[in-house]
Order: sequence, then structure tokens, then C-alpha cells
Amino acid sequence: MPVITILPHAEYCPEGRQVSAPPGTSICEALLEHDVPIEHACDQVCACTTCHVIVRQGARSLSEMEEGEEDMLDRAWGLEPDSRLSCQAILGGQDVTIEIPKYSINHAKERN
Repeated sequence: MPVITILPHAEYCPEGRQVSAPPGTSICEALLEHDVPIEHACDQVCACTTCHVIVRQGARSLSEMEEGEEDMLDRAWGLEPDSRLSCQAILGGQDVTIEIPKYSINHAKERN
């Protein structure tokens, strides 16, 4: 089962973390299932960029980026060549390392 290494993020994962998920799972689903509260304002339907992550290692193991994701990423804060929407990046069989950007396009966040 692939392991997702999450680099430290002050709000979502201060210590960094590693989580496992089966191939075919989106990065967003895997993080949420392991209590890493990544934003996902559109409920994971590729209609916003709040779940934007930067894939630091293992990008080739993820599903290919489709045109809709590419179009949405143009709106993401801190876009980099290895940026993905975590709701669209589906795990393959290899481990990945991700960074959650410091900011997203959401300026106000709801809290439970």
C-alpha cells in the first residue's frame, strides 16, 4: 500500500506525517481519512483549488492530470510545476511526498 509523506504544515500537519492508502484513492481522500483536515471547498469535484498540493516525490505514480484539473490549477495560490489538486491525484503503487501550500484561495475558513 503506498505511503503519502506529508511535509510539515503549520496548520494542517505541524509535525509532518505519513499515511497509507490503497491504490485508486485520491490524495485528498487519504488525508481526510487519516484526520489531516486539508481544505476541499467543492467537495472533491474539481471545482476549486483549495485542496492544492505540491508533489515533491512520486508524481509519476499518480494518475495523469486531466484538462479540467489543469484549468483549475491556473487559479491556485503558489502554483508550481508539480502542483496537483489532491482530489484529482489518484494514487498508484508507489509512495509520494507532498507539501500543502501555506495559503489557498479561501481567505475565510469554516471551523467545526
